[in-house]
Amino acid sequence: MTSALPYANGSIHIGHLVEYIQTDIWVRFQKMRGHRCHYVCADDTHGTPIMLRAEQEGITPEALIERVHGEHFRDFSDFQIEFDNYHSTHSDENRELSQDIYRRLDRAGLITRRTIEQLYDPEKEMFLSDRFIKGGCPKCKAGEQYGDSCEVCGATYAPTDLIKPYSVLSGATPVTRESEHHFFKLGECEDFLKEWLDPAGKAAPLQLEAANKMNEWFAAGLRDWDISRDAPYFGFEIPDASGKFLYVWLDAPVGYMASFKNLCEKEGLEFDSYWQPDSDAELYHFIGKDILYFHALFWPATLKYAGYRTPTKICVHGFLTVDGQKMSKSRGTFIMARTYLDHLNPEYLRYYFAAKLSERIEDIDLNLEDFTARVNSNLVGKYINIASRSAGFISKRFDGQLATALDADGAKMVAGIQAQAEQIAARFEARQFSEAMREIMALADQANEYVSDKAPWVMAKEAGQEQPLHQVCTAIINAFRVLTIYLKPVLPKLAAEVEAFLNIKPLQWCDVSELLTDHTINNYKHLMKRIEQKQIDAMLEASAATLQQAKPSPARHGEAQQKKTAKVKKETMTSDSDHTIQFDDFAKIDLRIAKIVKADHVEGADKLLQLTLDIGEEKPRNVFAGIKSAYSPEQLEGKLTVMVANLAPRKMRFGLSEGMVLAAGPGGKSLWILEPHEGAQPGMKVK
Repeated sequence: MTSALPYANGSIHIGHLVEYIQTDIWVRFQKMRGHRCHYVCADDTHGTPIMLRAEQEGITPEALIERVHGEHFRDFSDFQIEFDNYHSTHSDENRELSQDIYRRLDRAGLITRRTIEQLYDPEKEMFLSDRFIKGGCPKCKAGEQYGDSCEVCGATYAPTDLIKPYSVLSGATPVTRESEHHFFKLGECEDFLKEWLDPAGKAAPLQLEAANKMNEWFAAGLRDWDISRDAPYFGFEIPDASGKFLYVWLDAPVGYMASFKNLCEKEGLEFDSYWQPDSDAELYHFIGKDILYFHALFWPATLKYAGYRTPTKICVHGFLTVDGQKMSKSRGTFIMARTYLDHLNPEYLRYYFAAKLSERIEDIDLNLEDFTARVNSNLVGKYINIASRSAGFISKRFDGQLATALDADGAKMVAGIQAQAEQIAARFEARQFSEAMREIMALADQANEYVSDKAPWVMAKEAGQEQPLHQVCTAIINAFRVLTIYLKPVLPKLAAEVEAFLNIKPLQWCDVSELLTDHTINNYKHLMKRIEQKQIDAMLEASAATLQQAKPSPARHGEAQQKKTAKVKKETMTSDSDHTIQFDDFAKIDLRIAKIVKADHVEGADKLLQLTLDIGEEKPRNVFAGIKSAYSPEQLEGKLTVMVANLAPRKMRFGLSEGMVLAAGPGGKSLWILEPHEGAQPGMKVK
């Protein structure tokens, strides 16, 4: 298993952690199931940005990447991300593999050389990569766009097509110069790629959404891939081509192989048995949707025609937003991993991400209010609460010794929790972590209901209840132990503390069916604290302060951008502060009680349900609502809710939507439609 390689030009932030936490949970689950797994990663260390940053700091690129490597590894380790090997792409293994793969592709006739025109910075005396050129989009004319694609209209183009281009490095107007470049003939790999990516195949390597995106790229035509860069460049030289270097996106994914080869050398594993074309090993890559093109086209084609095996699956995830918006430096929501760690328990974030992640390519939102509520309610209020309500009685009344057997009710309760082991395992296997967390917390509710029904604190005060109390508390401890097994991939540090408290060996998935009886446990120590709002506030303040200190001084073209940013900030502040409305404004909104007469899936829509609503009119209303991820049609039919009845009808490709239902929550599965109390009738006005 691999996660995408973090670039060695910056620190880890919480957006990065979505991927590493997701991978780590899956790896830990697989290991708990008894599978032999190797989780490898490395710093991505090559390219122009590394070279320029090192130059700016007055150090060598090697010194820079060594320092950042230490920072990255500490951050990952503190978030309980457990790599079997964490390496660097600037390694002997990667040099040998990358240059050998180039030679193999060349021998296969898939490398061509031709002279191209490139933009050159006359002040920095270097050719400019796409990321170091900005200008106007040649399609939509939007300004301040990079040299490869437009973030406004999505168009792709050559840097030479930009309107009034300038160098991001110096502000100089670049000039055009010729240079011989090496290209990989990606178009000649199209038949193989289409067969490999076939979503109808039994072993389709991509989610359906990603496979559909591939079809769009095939329809547009696959172009030759420029895999060379000119000196000066920090990277590996192309064999027998002085002054030419391998483009970072060729050697970076080879870094997966290189890190694993380094592990093989440490542990005596046979590298070729994992990477030869007929290997029976499984290879999983976890990546963000922004690097799908490289991993689902270039990488498998490179592997195939260099004589290596291809990935078993490429697991693609979406981006992270904070409080419903893109992470913002000005609001302090661009949170670095270290800043988070300075204020909050890392397992809070591991749990929250797990509660949001699914097997689909969806963006997830870190809603800080919801984050606090879920951790406090679910982890502390439900899960931890189970142990804290019984452990004291075991220690004080029974010298830490569990009963030899459970009573009938306790045995039934524990058995019910144990019975869900394979269902929850299937959720983890399919990367449906949010569903797994939902089901685990539902089981925690069952355990807490048993605690409330039995009320051991009452039993402890009654005569003749010593044995029943002992059995009840033992049942509660056993329920807590099984839930800990289910949560261990998500909360490894907490699970280790529970294992110490229960005085047991490290828990494996197969331990679910066992009972812990006639066994001595240790004294209970509080395992997790609730989040306090002051911790969230302090983290946001620290994030804003850290990023303010790190802001670089503007370069030549930065002055205009700074003015633009100030203008946007002023407009945002005005909008945020002027949030009150008059009563007349509210009175314009016609809110009505609506009965959901019918609810249906919408063919071709990922997020919509079609609702037929009775609001007391002669004819029911038709509304399309984006609540599919939170509700099934069966859950909605017959319910009362609230709708905006005087919203202008909106024509959609699925039909006409005649209003809007009201819901609360950050979105996705965390969404709740408004439901009035009993007695409200369809058509009643909300006022």
